[in-house]
Amino acid sequence: MKKQKQSTYTSETILAAPQSDYMSAAQLEFFQLLLEAERNKLLRNAQDTLNHMQEITAEPDPNDRASTEEEFSLELQVRSREGRLLKKIEEALVRIRNETYGWCEETGESIGIPRLLARPTATLCIEAQERRELQKRIHGG
Repeated sequence: MKKQKQSTYTSETILAAPQSDYMSAAQLEFFQLLLEAERNKLLRNAQDTLNHMQEITAEPDPNDRASTEEEFSLELQVRSREGRLLKKIEEALVRIRNETYGWCEETGESIGIPRLLARPTATLCIEAQERRELQKRIHGG
């Protein structure tokens, strides 16, 4: 098994870094490794689900079959959400490569390290995100 590369930053050191380090090469590398680790976890989950579904044989008892189908349904809902997250992770990795990661796509301002640590796929600063959510509530979207 391939050993995952370690960043020179940790969550603590990245939070303590001066503002002048914002989205430096080392910080971009930290978030790239963080996102890649999450992507790998999601891909393993998907493979585990596939393996689990292939192992199950058809249940002759209708109640057992219904329970198995319900279990699969819930598992597939989780994988579906994870699939959407996987897409966001891939988009974030593209932003890292083109050095737009960490900057609000609406305002151009920094998203901020605390927000990126909480949500590494964030594309909006907190103010822009709040405006977008308010507009959704107002317009029923």
